[in-house]
Amino acid sequence: MRKAMSSAMLLVGPVAGALWLDAVAPARSQEYPAKPVRIIVPLAPGGLADQLARVVAQKTTATVIVDNRTGAGGMIGAEIAAKTAPDGYTLFTGFHATQAILPHLYAKLPYDPVKDFDPVILMATVPNVLVVHPALPVKSVKELVALARARRGDLTYASQGVGSSGHIAGELFRMTTQTDIVHVPYKGAAPAIQDLIGGHVMMMFDITTFALPNVRAGKVRALAVATSERLAVIPDLPTMAEAGLRGVEGGAWFALFAPARTPRTVIDWWNRETRRVFTDPEARERFVSQGATLPLGTPEALGEFVAADTQRWGRVIRSAGIKLE
Repeated sequence: MRKAMSSAMLLVGPVAGALWLDAVAPARSQEYPAKPVRIIVPLAPGGLADQLARVVAQKTTATVIVDNRTGAGGMIGAEIAAKTAPDGYTLFTGFHATQAILPHLYAKLPYDPVKDFDPVILMATVPNVLVVHPALPVKSVKELVALARARRGDLTYASQGVGSSGHIAGELFRMTTQTDIVHVPYKGAAPAIQDLIGGHVMMMFDITTFALPNVRAGKVRALAVATSERLAVIPDLPTMAEAGLRGVEGGAWFALFAPARTPRTVIDWWNRETRRVFTDPEARERFVSQGATLPLGTPEALGEFVAADTQRWGRVIRSAGIKLE
């Protein structure tokens, strides 16, 4: 009799266990997050990546700790995030360099931008604006190209560093216009902008967030925006296509990722939560007023976006022969 009961329990046990799991699964999902969540930001405090992460931290229903892990163009933070347990309590603010550009500049990265991360949501895209020093005798892209062709090798353009969005946009501009402008790389946006304002370099592709205050103050002159449509915050500024340089587009973008194999329920939770945060009028206006676009969308949409961006910049990097010195 005891043996029969044991056999019956063995048969019933898995069924009962499955029913129990089905019953508690929604409860466990509702309990997430049960402890603080860390968002690793691979860039310095105060920048746009950091601002976006901190808005999420402030407005989400979870307790969030923003952890800035800077260095090596974002690779240090990316490596830390990639090697973190996929338990749902670590997210990563990836951006154009870590996910789409650096893979083309290094033979071997300490992380795999595709295999080591699961996409969550595209928070913001920010186009580049072509700006020049006010003393440069040009008021349009056409005039700038003519000047560059007349003074081959004399004009210089600053970038935020080798492999930055400003560098690659500058090389795309150089190849498209068949001009000989000289690249001057800096260690970050701030020193590059300072030298442009000071007249030590003549032009730069700067993201709208940083360019707009200097344009409005008359410290630099904007010639065109490197996007397919004009920006509402600077409606009088033509696009590169309108200026005759179709295809010269680019800029920065910032997105949330999770370590690979993070539960899909967690990814969906953060996708919904982040969309809620950035559809709030106050949060949205804060970034849109700086020239940013907040695409948001699904994890799958982010994955497709990164794949397309990676291919596009890879072609530019190979064609321009860009290498890390």
